[in-house]
Amino acid sequence: MHTVCLSDTGNVSTKKLIKLTHIVAVFANCFLFSHVSHGQEKGLVLVLGQGDVGQLGLGEDVLERKRPALVTLPEGIVQAVAGGMHTVCLSDTGNIYTFGCNDEGALGRDASDEGSEMVPAKVDLREKVVQVSAGDSHTAALTEEGTVYVWGSFRDNNGVIGLLEPMKKCTLPVKVPIDKPVVKIVSGNDHLVMLTVNGELYTSGCGEQGQLGRVAEHFANRGGRKGLMRLLEPQMVIIKPRGKVVFRDVFCGAYFTFAVSKEGHVYGFGLSNYHQLGTQSTNTCFVPVKLSSFKNSTTSWVGFSGGQHHTLCLNSEGQVCSLGRAEYGRLGLGKDAGEKSEPTPVTRISDVQMVACGASVSYAVTKQGSVFSWGMGTNLQLGTGEEDDEWSPVEMTGKQLENRVVLSVSSGGQHTVLLVKDKQES
Repeated sequence: MHTVCLSDTGNVSTKKLIKLTHIVAVFANCFLFSHVSHGQEKGLVLVLGQGDVGQLGLGEDVLERKRPALVTLPEGIVQAVAGGMHTVCLSDTGNIYTFGCNDEGALGRDASDEGSEMVPAKVDLREKVVQVSAGDSHTAALTEEGTVYVWGSFRDNNGVIGLLEPMKKCTLPVKVPIDKPVVKIVSGNDHLVMLTVNGELYTSGCGEQGQLGRVAEHFANRGGRKGLMRLLEPQMVIIKPRGKVVFRDVFCGAYFTFAVSKEGHVYGFGLSNYHQLGTQSTNTCFVPVKLSSFKNSTTSWVGFSGGQHHTLCLNSEGQVCSLGRAEYGRLGLGKDAGEKSEPTPVTRISDVQMVACGASVSYAVTKQGSVFSWGMGTNLQLGTGEEDDEWSPVEMTGKQLENRVVLSVSSGGQHTVLLVKDKQES
């Protein structure tokens, strides 16, 4: 919030005071709905992995890339996210470009012309967007006014459940009915979490694995007697028995959610069958649990990302920790490591600024702009040029990474997206 100070004499005309008040109001409104997670630096988009349904955005002739390849886009990009089989890019002017699978409407645009889903094209959303998120078959966009739009569909183990209405997908952006300004959005495979300006969490989508944090187990299968609207209508997550908890950040795994309170406490809900929530048991958490495994008086947790059965977390000192399932090397703890129920340091990397997970792969971007990968190599997502699994972090290389720094990384079902910029711009 800005303050206007008058002169010692207090002499200011009414007209000037009105003008100053208007300026203050404009600036206050500009910064009211901002969040540290909103992309600021403009860059280029690189892609790698499998692209058989167009998720690489390189056209019909390029169905896989072993090394990062440059995507042609008409504007500079501030955020690039990988959905299950599609990609979403946000420009510095607030425009959205999508490419990939559009079976459930996840592209948010007309892709009926043959091959049009294989290359980037603009989504017709007239409001300025400041953040995007993507799941298996849905996409969400947050505007500068704190409004959320969604398109595509949520699914459960039996198929489509709908998006805002039961069994109905949306092929174009539709407004989410929530009456509070939102400052951050994140997507799991089939759920959406919205953080409001007041620090509340609203969730919608599939609740089978407890990932909504507000639907009891006996209602989790398609909403029980109340039906699918219990799941699809965004509702607030209630923390019991503590009453109101104010949250400052939220993160998603495929089937689970992490939230950090204003005081720095970490809460989690959803699937924890491999301890990926940091719980001692492997029971599914249908309501938020305050996670004692993340309690450390000397450390604050600033980043989380979850795959199918594992989690990466980042502390304020730039240290990456992992927990959950260990197969295929996704924890980055070496070949002899077993599953972990508590955050365990990944020792071969340091000074990290962000972490990201795919289903069975992991990534870390350092403050120097290098990106490291580890985990399952099957889909060529690691950027090593081979399909071998990596049990410890390896630095990603390639011609398109030369003389560039990595700003962020996002991983989908079979592909990975990097946002980079030239070193001379750093």
